[in-house]
Amino acid sequence: MHHGTATDTKEHSMPDTTHTSPALARTDTDPTGAATRATIGIDRRRVSRLGLVLTAGATIWSASNFVFGPTADGVGGRVGDLTGFLFQVGVFALLTVMLRTSATGTSRAARAMVRVEFVLLGLASLWSLAHGLAPESLQDSPAIMVLDVFWPLSMLGMFVIGIKVAVAGRWRGILRGWPLVAETWAVVTVPSMVVLGDGAARWIGATHLLLGYAVLGLLLARRPELTGASE
Repeated sequence: MHHGTATDTKEHSMPDTTHTSPALARTDTDPTGAATRATIGIDRRRVSRLGLVLTAGATIWSASNFVFGPTADGVGGRVGDLTGFLFQVGVFALLTVMLRTSATGTSRAARAMVRVEFVLLGLASLWSLAHGLAPESLQDSPAIMVLDVFWPLSMLGMFVIGIKVAVAGRWRGILRGWPLVAETWAVVTVPSMVVLGDGAARWIGATHLLLGYAVLGLLLARRPELTGASE
């Protein structure tokens, strides 16, 4: 006659508490960190509207350049400053599309360069408003003159961003390369002013604005899907 031991009794009386669960998906394995970052989206209708803002700003400033030139004084100079500010508003619209679609790439550094450009362009825009609205006696004040430095810096920054957009290849088709075409404005216009004088630079700069930034805005308005924006 078999007698169960205390160990046998304990083993039979203990409930089975073991169970299996499916493994949780990991979100920390993406070496770029893209999976752990919140993606800011934008739809195609908004891309189109922001593209039209860019076209309007570039066209208005181009017209001012055709009429008054890039270095006018007096009323012409103030018109140039304020229409230049409208152009900068259009560039803010362009940067918004670039940031929301990660046009320069998905890495932290690629997105940071667009945010840095927002700052440079913001300071340049302050100069446009201050110089366009301030009394003549204050237009050459140290505070306003310091802000003037950010105009060329912001345009140089846009040139670098244009290169990055082309290299990253996240925008497709004609929109991959056209930002670089538009953003060569400073590297084309400034040397032409030095070499050829204000007269030639007026026509070169104003025409480049239309062929570059104004056309880029129209491309965004007509082909927003090339940016990867959602429907």
